[in-house]
Parts: sequence; C-alpha cells; structure tokens
Amino acid sequence: MKLKIAIQGIRGSNHHQVARDFFGEHIDLVECLSFDDLVNQTLSGRADKAVMAIENSIAGSIIPNYNLVYHNNLHIIGEHYLNIHHHLMVLKGQKIEDVKEIHSHPMALLQCKDFLKCYPEIKLVEAVDTAETAMQIQNKQWTNIAAIAPKAAAELYDLEIIASEIQTITNNATRFIILKTENKVLPKEEINKASIRFVADHKRGSLAAILNVMSDCNLNLTKIQSLPIIERPWKYAFFVDVTFDAYAHFEKSKSLLEIMTEEFRILGEYKNALA
Repeated sequence: MKLKIAIQGIRGSNHHQVARDFFGEHIDLVECLSFDDLVNQTLSGRADKAVMAIENSIAGSIIPNYNLVYHNNLHIIGEHYLNIHHHLMVLKGQKIEDVKEIHSHPMALLQCKDFLKCYPEIKLVEAVDTAETAMQIQNKQWTNIAAIAPKAAAELYDLEIIASEIQTITNNATRFIILKTENKVLPKEEINKASIRFVADHKRGSLAAILNVMSDCNLNLTKIQSLPIIERPWKYAFFVDVTFDAYAHFEKSKSLLEIMTEEFRILGEYKNALA
C-alpha cells in the first residue's frame, strides 16, 4: 500500500519534490493549499505523514508553523534540505514582453526581488502555491500571465521557461520537516538531532542557565526561535534545535531541562540531514 503524504501545494511544487526525495516515487500525494489543511489531513488520518517547510536560508523562519506543530501535538520524525531554484514560465509562444502579471507564492516573489525590479511595469500577484499558478496558466490558457515556479512545474504543465534561475541569491535553501501524529522510534545510535520547546522562568539569567546546560551536555545549538504565548501576555516559548554526537548527551540534558523550565516538550528526535 502506498504511503499517503500531505504536502502544502500541488504536484510540481517544492513540497512535492521533498516528498519524492524523502519517501521515493511510490507515494500518494494529499495536496493541501494551506498549512492548516495539511495539519488537518494528517490528524484525520487521511494522510499518513506530512511534509512542511519550516525555514528558509534567505527569508528566515515560517513562524506560524512552529505553533502548528506544537498545538496539534505533531512529531517531527525527519528533515530534508532542498536547494530552491525559481524559474519564470509562460504558455508556449509567449515572451517576457507579453507578460503583464507575474503570479507566485509570496516567499517566491520575495526571493526573486532583484530580478523583478527589472520589470517595474509588471504587476506582482501573490498566490497560494507556485505550482498551482503554473497549472492554472495551462488549464485556463492564460496569456500575459507568468508564474514563478520550480522547473518540474514547467515540465508537468507543459509551460515554457523564459527566464531561468531568477532567485536573488543562488545559495537559497529551505528546510522541511517530516511530521507524523506518533513519534517514530529510531534506535538511539541513529538519533543525532532533536527539536524541543520550553518556557523559561521569568527570572534574570534563566535562559542563559538553560543554554549553559545544553553546552555543558555537549549539545550544539543550531536554531533558537522565540514565540509569544498568546494566552500569557509578555511570556515567550523557545523552539530550539540541537545536534549531538551521542544520544546519552541529549538524554542527560533532558533530565536537567525538565527541572529547570516551566514547560518542556520534545517535538522530535531524528537524524540530522546535514550530518
């Protein structure tokens, strides 16, 4: 039986590419046009697992997704880094001079800002997904409209690429996390990265003390993101990623952090994709 994988977007999107890279070709896609829908499809069991973008090397963290993972008690069971390549595509026969509007996801538009500055007369339109706009151009035979999308979308929807690699920074990568409703139990010797969430005491030096414990336990802090706790004004939760050489180091830190923090939860223990 094929795994059902929820992705944000449709076939030809970057989420689709990550699903293929991580799980292989033998999967059924559950296409979702929002991250909320992606979570709902996973929680309902209509999808076995999900692929979710969490941060980009240029644009930074996708803040709402941290809370989606936490509040829905989802587990991070893996991660994948994808180099992002943006291309401008149109119906075959169209040229850049014919384009009056460029449609794409807000993140894609942001990441191609320098290229788009060269065409101030072209209207920029935000869309829910890069590949979805490419599909619409073909299905509705839109002329004068271009999409910024991955190369796979041009191939899938038979569009012509009129400008390649238009991202402002060539070294542009997005980190995706793999989600499941239950924790995937890996052998401890295979686990070398973890994502945690904690709330520190509202006292001077409490966060510094927590970070010192991580360092003393030989954990390498690779990401820290603070988010306000909506129901508790001026209180913040910290989402942290750490890597380690031995699971015993992380195990030791867990027992200490559970004591030192007001709230502590492990969001996932998995393999470091960059190791």
